[in-house]
Order: sequence, then C-alpha cells, then structure tokens
Amino acid sequence: MAISPSSPDFHLPSIHKNFTFNSSKTSPVRLFLSHLSSSSSRILVLNSSSSSYPPPVLEDDPYQDSAEPEPENLNVLICNLFKDSKTEEMGVESYLKAKRNPDFVPERSTLHHLIRYSMHAECYAHTMEAHLKMGKNENVVSLFQELQSSEIEWTSFGTQIYRLLCESLGKSGRPVEALEFFREMTKKGFPEDPSFYSSLISSFVSVKDVESAEELLQEAKGKKMLRDPSVFLKLVLMYIDLRSLEKTLAIVSYMKEMNIRVSDCIFCAIVNGYAKQKGPSFAAKVYEDLVLQGCVPGQVTYASVLNVYSRTGLYKKAEGVFWEMENKGFDKCVVAYSSMIAMYGKTNRIRDAMRLVAKMKEKGVEPNVWIYNSLLDMHGKVSNLRQVEKIWKEMKRRKVSPDKVSYTSVISAYSKAREFETCVNYYNEYRLNGGGIDRVMGGIMVGVYSKISRVDELVKLLQDMKVEGTRLDMRLYRSSLNALRDAGVQIQPMWLEESLDRV
Repeated sequence: MAISPSSPDFHLPSIHKNFTFNSSKTSPVRLFLSHLSSSSSRILVLNSSSSSYPPPVLEDDPYQDSAEPEPENLNVLICNLFKDSKTEEMGVESYLKAKRNPDFVPERSTLHHLIRYSMHAECYAHTMEAHLKMGKNENVVSLFQELQSSEIEWTSFGTQIYRLLCESLGKSGRPVEALEFFREMTKKGFPEDPSFYSSLISSFVSVKDVESAEELLQEAKGKKMLRDPSVFLKLVLMYIDLRSLEKTLAIVSYMKEMNIRVSDCIFCAIVNGYAKQKGPSFAAKVYEDLVLQGCVPGQVTYASVLNVYSRTGLYKKAEGVFWEMENKGFDKCVVAYSSMIAMYGKTNRIRDAMRLVAKMKEKGVEPNVWIYNSLLDMHGKVSNLRQVEKIWKEMKRRKVSPDKVSYTSVISAYSKAREFETCVNYYNEYRLNGGGIDRVMGGIMVGVYSKISRVDELVKLLQDMKVEGTRLDMRLYRSSLNALRDAGVQIQPMWLEESLDRV
C-alpha cells in the first residue's frame, strides 16, 4: 500500500516520533529514541532531512552513473539495500534522496526497513547501559530478552550486550545466571574480556560463594584476564570475613605473580585482619614479611602498623615507621599522630608528646578528640591540673566535642587531686550532655560522693547505674555500702544487693 509523500506522517523524523508501537509492549528503546536528537547515533542521519541543509551524498551513490530509477522502482531498490547490513546505510541515503522526487510514494515495506534500522542493537546497548548506571538491573534483563526475541541483528554488539547483562544479573544477586549467560556468549564465539571475570568474581564474592569465585579466579589466571585491583580487595575482605587469613596471603602471591601492584587498601586490610583475629604480634610479622616480598605500604597501612607496634610495646619500630611516613610525604595523617601521642603517654614521654602536638599544628593538622584524650590522660596521671584545664579549654575553643573518655580523664585527674567539687561539676555537665555511666565513670563518682558524704547523690548515681544496666563489682559495692553506713543508713537496700556482680 502506497501513502502520499505529502503527508506529514511520512517525513523521516516522524519515524521515532509518531510511529505507533503496540501499547501492550512498551519498549524502552522507543523512550531511548526520543532523546537521540543530541546523539551521535545514525538516527541523526535520518533527521538530517528536516534541517535547512541538503542531505549528504554518499560516495557510493546507488543512482550514480545510471539513470535515476522510476518512482515505482525506488521502493524495491531501497528495500534491497536494507537487506544487507553492509548497504543499509546506503538504503537510508537512498530514501532521503528519493524523497526529493515529488512522485515518490514510500511503501509500508520501505518504512518497516527504516524503523528496523532505527531500532539498531546499538540503541539497545546504550539503553541497557543507562539502566545499569541507574541501578535498574531488572530493566537491563528485560531489554536483553526483548532484543533476543526481535529480528534485530546484534552480533556486532554481542560482547557489550552480554557484559551489561552479566553485570546486571550479578548486582541483582543472581551470579549463577550471569555465569550461564557468560558461557552461552563464549559458545556463540563472542570475544571475552577481563571485565567479565571482574564482574562475575565480584558477584560470587557478594554472596560468599567461595568455590565459584576461586574457580573463576583460576580460570582468569590461566587466561591472564584479571587485573582489576578492586576485585582482589573484595576477595581479601571475603577471606577475612570468613576467617581464612592464609588465603589473603595467597591473593598477594597471585598478584605478585601477575605483576599487579598490591594496593595500600589490600595491604592494610590484611594487617588489620591479622591484628583483630590473631593479635598485633601476628600482624606485625605479616607486615614485615609482605614488605620483604616487595609490597609497598601507603599512608593507611603505615598508620595501622604503627598502632600495631605501639600495642605490642615495639616503640622503637613504631617511631621508625612514623619517621618513614614523614620522609615519604605522609606527614599529615592525624591517625598516625594520635597513635604516636598515645604511645608517648604510655611511656611517660610527655615532653615528646607535646612537641609532636606542636609539630602537627605547624603542619596544619588539627588535633582530634583522641589526641586530646591522650593529653588529658597523661597530664591527669601526674596531677598537672594546669595543663588539664588548658587542654580542656583548647578543646572547647577548637570546638572539639569531648566524649566519655575525655570526661573520665578530667574527673579522674581532679579526683586524684582531691578536688571533689570540681569532679561533681564535670560529672553533672557530662550527664546534662547525655553521657552514660560505665563502670569506670561509676567507680570514680562512687568514690567522690562517698568521700564528701553526698548520700542523696550517691543513691541517685546507684539508681541511674541500675537503670542503665551498669553492674557494680565487689569494690564498688563495698565502697557504696560503707558510704551508706557511715551516713547512718543501716538497712542495705535490695536494689544495691541485686546490682552486685558476683564474680
């Protein structure tokens, strides 16, 4: 059936604007096509007829060196060009040229070829990728199914489309299906690339399928198809979570064998994993072994191992790591400064701690609450209340909010100096700010209230501790009971007895 070319419905731009699709099957491709006016897609060639410029002339003009076909034969010529993917672009150009002939009337078969050309596999690939980026993984799968059931030729985009499908299935928690489609793709002869193995291994790691992840890892190793550091980090974290620390070292060996640099994040994760599960001594040994193997620590790993050395009493090694950090330009790491200052506090090197605080301030590093807590603790232990007060005021001035450790250190310092009223003031401020009572804080305040015979406040403290679930140990129990007896309270309250933690 021929339709008049004067009808606006058959201007070529209307192909993706006015063509009516089956309403029972809303195609995402149609939505995609509606935005192609700013794209570099071949659809722009179709739309060129609506501009003020004449359409481009192909070098292989089908009309060249011959008389222009009769209008009734133009449809046949155009349809024949569309039958071969190598000449379908010439078919579009032929249609654009034919439209200049006032006697040309496009037939439905011609329009069908033009629409099929518009809905090229490249459009599906772009649409699938857009949905993947938006996290609409089910839409990607639906698009693939739609593409499979269509007559569109998509072999030239096969690898890209399968990659998007596998990644979407993996992110949807369906790694087994993703692997099946990957195998299907390779059987069809589409080339694979490293991104498939990265995606598949990551998806199996996310569901803790260790066996499948390891099988794919070995497969990728044989093909030299895995070089993504983020995948190795995921494997390391999986093994740490499963308490298979030895396998984390196997991952490092794999990376070294494949000449892939062990990242700072991977190095740090392994050190921290050993520190938490086997203790700091094991972590220190693993760190030193990996350095000997050529692994290079970065700022995060340095900060972690510095803390490890400090916890194991290897203070000289901790200082060596800190100076090494500085020499490599990692001189603004507040975590490292915090560990060093805490270490100096443990070893009563208060002057060294204060010098380091001054140095970090010179470098523009702002002390955090951990550093202030270390300073409050070390000065409080030697009853240097002048420095304690100065540090507290500096915290307030720098708007560093004190935490439970801060208040405990300050109250302990004033309690040791027997300035009990000051202790009460800090404790009341702490409670007004919503602070909870643990055994340390409770123990200090039981002593304070007992020594100044504040029976009512002692009783209130014990009641608050019971409400918050903080149980008394034997020492606190006896201290509280003695204070109550000294105040003339002869009957031991049942709630005090119940709060005793008999160990």
